[in-house]
Amino acid sequence: MTEAARRLEPGMGGELELRDVVSGYGAISVVKGVSLHVGPGEIVALLGKNGMGKTTTLKTILGMIGLRGGAISVDSVSVVGLAPSKLAALGVGYAPQEQPLFQDMSIRDNLRLAIASDRQLPAALESVFGYFPFLKDRLAQHAGTLSGGEQKMLILARALMLRPRLLLIDEITEGLQPSVIDKIASVLLNERKKSGVTILLVEQNLDFALKVADRWAVLKLGQIDDEGPAEPNERERVLRHLSV
Repeated sequence: MTEAARRLEPGMGGELELRDVVSGYGAISVVKGVSLHVGPGEIVALLGKNGMGKTTTLKTILGMIGLRGGAISVDSVSVVGLAPSKLAALGVGYAPQEQPLFQDMSIRDNLRLAIASDRQLPAALESVFGYFPFLKDRLAQHAGTLSGGEQKMLILARALMLRPRLLLIDEITEGLQPSVIDKIASVLLNERKKSGVTILLVEQNLDFALKVADRWAVLKLGQIDDEGPAEPNERERVLRHLSV
C-alpha cells in the first residue's frame, strides 16, 4: 500500500481483490486470469490499449458480465452474483464510460437515482454541490442539454452521491478539454482525502492517471502485463506498453 493510503483512517475505503478473474462474451474470454489488489484508500489506474479488457474487468466486478473463473471480493466478502442493490449496500459506486444519463430527465432526477430514499437526498446533494456548484442552480434543467464535460461531471456527481467506499470509474476524461480534466482530478483527490474512498480507475489519459493514481497496472490481451508506482519517472515505462 502506498504512503498516501497509509495516512488515511483505517477502514474508511473498501478493499478490492481480484484473483485469477476470467470473463468474456459468448465463447470468447476477454479477461484471462486477472489478479489485482486495490487497498483501502488507494487509487489504482488500470491502463491499456483499446480492446484489452479494461471495461470488461469493471463490468465483471459489477456482475454485468458473468464470472467464468477466479474470485472477486470487497472487504474479503465475495461479490460474485450480487445484485446491484447489494453492491450499493457494500458501498460500491460506478461511473461508466457510456453516457448513462436520462437525457429527458432533470439533473435532480438523475442524481436522485443514486440513493435509496428521498430523505437522504438533501444531504447527498449538498455533498456534491461543493465539487460541482453549477448543479445547484440548474437542478431543473434536462440532463441532455448539458455540454459533454458537464454531463461527465454529472455522471461523477451521481456516483459520489452514494458516498461510496469503493468507486469504479471508466474513461471519465474521454473527449474532455484540459480544464474539465483538471477539475475531475481535483474532485477525485479531494474526495479520497475527505472520505478515504478507494478508486479503481480505467483510463486512456496517461498524464491524468499518473496525476491521480497511487499505482498503475497495464492490461494486455486480458492479463496484467506490468504494474508499478504512479510517478513521473514511470511515464516512459508505461508508454512502451501503450504504443502501437
